[in-house]
Amino acid sequence: MNIDIRKAVLANLNNANYDEVRETVEDAISTREEKTLPGLGVLFEVMYNGGSKDEKEELINKIVNNLKTS
Repeated sequence: MNIDIRKAVLANLNNANYDEVRETVEDAISTREEKTLPGLGVLFEVMYNGGSKDEKEELINKIVNNLKTS
């Protein structure tokens, strides 16, 4: 069985409001289950691809800085 994770995540969150997206992200992080990581990756991809050059740079800098404190 071949599952398109991108399509599934985007379909599940189609027309989701702020609270639904926040709950999805927080639940995925708090459960610490490996199976939720691809979904978070899809959300990251959506955010990154939708950002301006400056927003992308800021996001990468945040990741780099937070990796140093992990």
